[in-house]
Amino acid sequence: MLTQNQLGFLYMFLSVCAFSFMDLIVKWSDNYPIGEVIFFRGFFGLIPIFLLIPRERLRNFYQTKRHKLHFQRCLSGLIALIAIFIALRKLPLATVVSISFAAPIFITIMSIFFLNEKVGMYRWLAVLVGFIGIVIITEPGLNSFNIYYLYPIIFCIGLSYVAIVIRRLSLTEPIWLIGFYFSFTIMMTSFLTLPYGWIMPSLKDFILLSLVGILGGAANLLLTQSYKFSEVSLVSPLKYLSLLFAIFFGYLIWNEIPSYKTLVGASLVILSSIIIFRREIYLKKTSFNFWT
Repeated sequence: MLTQNQLGFLYMFLSVCAFSFMDLIVKWSDNYPIGEVIFFRGFFGLIPIFLLIPRERLRNFYQTKRHKLHFQRCLSGLIALIAIFIALRKLPLATVVSISFAAPIFITIMSIFFLNEKVGMYRWLAVLVGFIGIVIITEPGLNSFNIYYLYPIIFCIGLSYVAIVIRRLSLTEPIWLIGFYFSFTIMMTSFLTLPYGWIMPSLKDFILLSLVGILGGAANLLLTQSYKFSEVSLVSPLKYLSLLFAIFFGYLIWNEIPSYKTLVGASLVILSSIIIFRREIYLKKTSFNFWT
């Protein structure tokens, strides 16, 4: 029998694998309209969620008193989803994954404005290191800046606001209800893109596109279970395995070789997020001081 920490470790590993394979399929699906892929993410993402709804809630599972927060979560999540889908199609896989690690940086900044949290010098220094890493990866310049580098940054900002809202929602709402409203919203929103043309997929493509939803929905639930069974400090570092997956599959499938600046920038972004993460754990055990 596995211990709780071992179960948490296993769930996190499976979550990272699910997210990584979802990213691969999204990148592969560039022949299909973004709206169509979003439909598959929403519709088939409902399947893992419905498996978790308690029997006594089947008749009224959708009821909530926090409509405004659900709307904010769905809107920011939709923006983040569209941004990361575009980024995966237009940029090397390892580059997108590297920049996406910057989400804790934006969560730290947003927590000041939306949660009234105090951020000390250690975390501000971590934010600065993370931004330096992003600058190294994107190499902004008036003549050579690639506009598609903005999309993973938009994803980070959207995801950060999602994290802020979920902190509030999770006080009263079950995880499956939060996931249901998001998947249902993006599925319904995808229908607005019908006039711009959808492509009838072959059976093989239909199965792969369906996996975008199933893997995405399952990955979120596995992530939640991981945090439930294990200490966050033990399992969170496993998230960085996704960069190794991205480098391996990016080279194997698309012959993408990450540049030196991508690897250096990714190292700084990862270092920044680890510092922020470790400080948050430390602050739960000690009182606040200027250097937090």
